[in-house]
Amino acid sequence: MRAKISYALTAAVLVVYFVLVGSRGVLLIKAGTLLTVTFGVAVLILPVIGVWFLWKNTQFVRDANRLAAELDAEGGLPVDTLRRLPSGRIDRASADEVFALRKAETEDAPDDWRSWFRLAVAYHDARDTPRARKAMQRAIALRKTAS
Repeated sequence: MRAKISYALTAAVLVVYFVLVGSRGVLLIKAGTLLTVTFGVAVLILPVIGVWFLWKNTQFVRDANRLAAELDAEGGLPVDTLRRLPSGRIDRASADEVFALRKAETEDAPDDWRSWFRLAVAYHDARDTPRARKAMQRAIALRKTAS
């Protein structure tokens, strides 16, 4: 729940920032000189890119949460058996062991969104965020085509 509140708070702050930046861009355009209009258009592009990025991330999080809820209802969520360091972080060797199992599972069933979801969790536990995101995107795409 804390992650959802943090995400919502961060998104709200970003929206306020986008509005402020956008208003500055409009003010620059209203000034009417070639230089200020050019800068104004450039400044307006940044919030548009930011809103698009925020929207895509929000969609990704919603879709991933939907898959997690569906997998939980089926009883297929991966069980956290990872060893932890005294600091609370996941032991790297433990994460690597689970990752090897999840990778083999995914290689055996490459068209199963469930195995890709579990692989994404394993990548995340192994601190490989870019690959975790790609694996989760693959799981989401496979789930959408299965519907």
